[in-house]
Amino acid sequence: MSDWNNQTITEFRANEGRVGGPFEGAPMVLLHHRGRKSGREYVTPTMYLANETDPDSIYVFATKGGAPTNPDWYVNLVAAGNATIERGAETYGVTVHEVKGPDRDRIYAEQARRYPGFAEYERQTDGIRIIPVLELKR
Repeated sequence: MSDWNNQTITEFRANEGRVGGPFEGAPMVLLHHRGRKSGREYVTPTMYLANETDPDSIYVFATKGGAPTNPDWYVNLVAAGNATIERGAETYGVTVHEVKGPDRDRIYAEQARRYPGFAEYERQTDGIRIIPVLELKR
């Protein structure tokens, strides 16, 4: 996974936020987060959904590819309450807020409508966990 992340990060930075392969054309962001135990800085590429009513807000989805546990980056972001992201050619700070209930369901459903792989992740985690949705606000 580390080599894949490094390759995606390099491609993202070389192309102002655009990558090819399975994510070609998808909105991508690089999440900078600190390990809550190690203190080490990590960078994680992930897809996002823009908030259509607030240009300073995006949503990211802690799918971990449909795994039964949440990804470490999710736990790190929630614990910190803030982060830095690279979006396109911009790098800026964000606050982190977990979206729950009907708002979470509506946002996740829209992402799954646009990108059917997200519906599959939800099917894989059904009865195991609810995939978290985080709002990242400039």
